[in-house]
Amino acid sequence: MSSEQTKTNYPALYTLVSVFFFWGFIGASNGVFIPFCKERFGLDQFQSQLIDFAFYGAYYLGALLLFIFSSSVKRDILNSWGFKKGIIYGLLVSTLGAGAMILAVQAGNYGMILGALFIVALGFSLQQTAAQPFAASLGEPHTASNRLNLTGGINSFGTTIGPIVVTMALFGVILTGDDLKEYIKTVELDKMEILYACVGALFLIAAGLFAFSKKLPSGKMDSTFEPAKKALATLVTITLILVGIFGYIFSRYEDPEYIRRFTGEDREQDFLGLGLTIATLLVIVFGLLYANVAAKSKPEGWGAMRYPQLVLGMLAIFTYVGVEVTIQSNLGELLGTPEFGSLTGAAIAPYISMYWGSLMIGRWAGAISVFNPSNSMKKVLLIVVPYVAFGVVLGVNAITGQDVGPLYAYAGVVLVQIIGFFLGQDRPAKTLMIFGLFGIIAMLIGLFSTGQVAIYAFMSGGLFCSIMWPSIFALAIAGIGKYTSQGSAFLVMMILGGGIIPPLQGKIADIIGIHHSYFIPVLCFGYLAFYGWKVFDILKKQGIAHEVEVGSGH
Repeated sequence: MSSEQTKTNYPALYTLVSVFFFWGFIGASNGVFIPFCKERFGLDQFQSQLIDFAFYGAYYLGALLLFIFSSSVKRDILNSWGFKKGIIYGLLVSTLGAGAMILAVQAGNYGMILGALFIVALGFSLQQTAAQPFAASLGEPHTASNRLNLTGGINSFGTTIGPIVVTMALFGVILTGDDLKEYIKTVELDKMEILYACVGALFLIAAGLFAFSKKLPSGKMDSTFEPAKKALATLVTITLILVGIFGYIFSRYEDPEYIRRFTGEDREQDFLGLGLTIATLLVIVFGLLYANVAAKSKPEGWGAMRYPQLVLGMLAIFTYVGVEVTIQSNLGELLGTPEFGSLTGAAIAPYISMYWGSLMIGRWAGAISVFNPSNSMKKVLLIVVPYVAFGVVLGVNAITGQDVGPLYAYAGVVLVQIIGFFLGQDRPAKTLMIFGLFGIIAMLIGLFSTGQVAIYAFMSGGLFCSIMWPSIFALAIAGIGKYTSQGSAFLVMMILGGGIIPPLQGKIADIIGIHHSYFIPVLCFGYLAFYGWKVFDILKKQGIAHEVEVGSGH
């Protein structure tokens, strides 16, 4: 491959980042949308959380269906379209979802609203499956994680400002906590129609931007499709088992006796529910480990799963998304305990915001290498950029009228992340291992302390998660050649971790307490550190570790 071919395609990359902003912007709006629907439709907490479940379920099923359809026609549908068209089609599907949302709001039906959200996220699933390898392909292999950090940084910026913009659009004011819940009761549903009409229009504009951009290549790869019947059978089996388990879990909420015994302040400990939740995790873990072992002895029929970096990477994405979501999802409950200040309502918001802002801080720093600064300038930027991002997060919180005073000392924690970047030396496997170890240490500090120290420790999980998606993704698809788009679909499926690990920690918290339940993130970071170490050994045996970690030009 010539240097011209491997040079980063900046015009294409800058066009591509716009769609990453959309995912963050719309996805983060669920934080406003969930309490809105809960109050307006009189839902309990479990029912309101079906909004997130619909999102994660759509990502998984969308990627799985793409793989099934490709297998049925014996060609890689996404690759035949090209990554560019895949993004366009995904945006059009999300546009249909926005239109369905308008109809659902007019009908005032919560089930229809969940269906519309599912369609929107189904489009996101197609967009992500196409966009991740597209971004990775726009330059040299060893800089792929940097490009994904850049796109992730833009995604995190959308996540940071999305809730504020959506709150203003729905309510005309910026509110949080109990004030928000009270105001929701007075808001007319037609504002949601206007919001999603605007969202749908933005989806169409983005699709047009991609369709008419001459600087954006088609993104096709030279490949021949292998149906991968064994991989398909394994994934379908996993899916059917999960559907059966979740179906039974949901059916229990229709049983008045279950509601009486296991909900409310005087609930009994639901060990069966805990066992069922653990079972969903084990189905994924052992299903993927089986695929890894089976593919080693006989790779035919496994497609992309013949590569151990991909299969173990699927488990890493599952774990990463799970730990990223579970730290935040359970943080509000943790902060409400006496040991952590008995915080409620709007007092919790700055900490949640800083957790998500931590992801942006890390991704902005991780994207520095994309712009090819000199070594001396890069060292300066690795110190300056994280604190610029930190200032943006503080500014966003200040705009909402929240007290940012408790967040100032968090600047010291950001320094730990900066040290991690210097130690990682811009190498994805090494950086992933270091940040995984930092995550373990942070969670252990949080487990064995209380108060502000523990809060900062748990929030820092966002800093250490920040570079994991791009690092894992780049490492998992390294060297898999014609199976790149298929492997990308497998990885996107594993976003399902965000729908399984948080409920597991929640069930454990009901039995041993919310604070002690944070041993779950310790285990997650442990596997992520292990993957960073193991994948380098795997790629080394395949003769591509140096190219992925350092680059052929170094």
